[in-house]
Amino acid sequence: MIIKASSKDYEVSLYNNFAVIEELNVDENTFVVIDSNVFELYKEKLFNKIPERQLYVFEATEENKTIESALKICEIMTNIPAKRNAKLISLGGGIVQDVTGFVANILYRGIHWTFIPTTLLAACDSCIGGKTSLNYKKFKNLLGTFYPPDKIIICTPFFKTLSERDFKSGLGEVVKFNVMYGETGIKNIEDNIDELLKRDEYKLEEFVKSSLLFKKDFVEEDEFDRGIRIHLNYAHTFGHAFETISNYLIPHGTAVAMGTIVANRVALGRNWIPISTVERIENVLWKIISIDTNSIDFDMDKIISAIRKDKKQTSTALTAVLMKADMSLVVVHDVKVEEIKTAVNYLIGKLEN
Repeated sequence: MIIKASSKDYEVSLYNNFAVIEELNVDENTFVVIDSNVFELYKEKLFNKIPERQLYVFEATEENKTIESALKICEIMTNIPAKRNAKLISLGGGIVQDVTGFVANILYRGIHWTFIPTTLLAACDSCIGGKTSLNYKKFKNLLGTFYPPDKIIICTPFFKTLSERDFKSGLGEVVKFNVMYGETGIKNIEDNIDELLKRDEYKLEEFVKSSLLFKKDFVEEDEFDRGIRIHLNYAHTFGHAFETISNYLIPHGTAVAMGTIVANRVALGRNWIPISTVERIENVLWKIISIDTNSIDFDMDKIISAIRKDKKQTSTALTAVLMKADMSLVVVHDVKVEEIKTAVNYLIGKLEN
């Protein structure tokens, strides 16, 4: 699959084995950043030939998705001989992608970068589109750039060792894309969610491909997120708030799944979509939402404050992407606090039962 961007076209390749990882060319001009969990799982099988001086094992937490982490990697990379010829290979999920993509963009005004997503979430969504995002002052993704990798390599065997929490988080974005696709997508995810939860290899490959193909049209038409691409923010305005108020105990894809419920309940309150559609979508979402509500304070004032801080907000009025009866999406700028409170209270009530 080729993704077209203004700076370069880049290729996404999908593999059902690790041969391509075992054959990576880590020459003297190459630096490798690996998620610490991935490194521990696969260090003997996949990474034992990488010279220590060319390797950085990164603890990929939301707390580390910062400008300080990016600058630390920049500092280490300045010690390798190459400058503009430097190459960066990174393996991990969306956090590794955000930090290393930012590094690849700013170091020497841009270096060659290969990204290998090891989570379902990154593979089906964030790996394409070119966004790099860093957290700032405890709010999500306030800093960032657009800088796509030169190459993306997806190896589905990585998904087998994901925790149930992280795997279900990835399914949150898969479900969101199918919901955005309309009736055909909703029926498709209804029919296949149980096999996906079993991590069926062929179903996973099928849905990763279909998710990327769906997103591809948006990012090619609106590379810099000024128009139709904002539709991909469906559920994210609310989802980001749940991530923030939980101090990221709620992972991104799970937060998006929760945000989908809130967005649809707001639309339902406006009589924009029928209850039958809302319930069909929720029946799928409840299969992948699994959080410990006892460890999270769903303080409504904090949720509203986090929504106001979301980078998609353009004024004092609250903006969100909502679904209409024909399953099209529309950006609205007049969401009322009371609408959000009603939808969030419904969500919290279901979570606690």
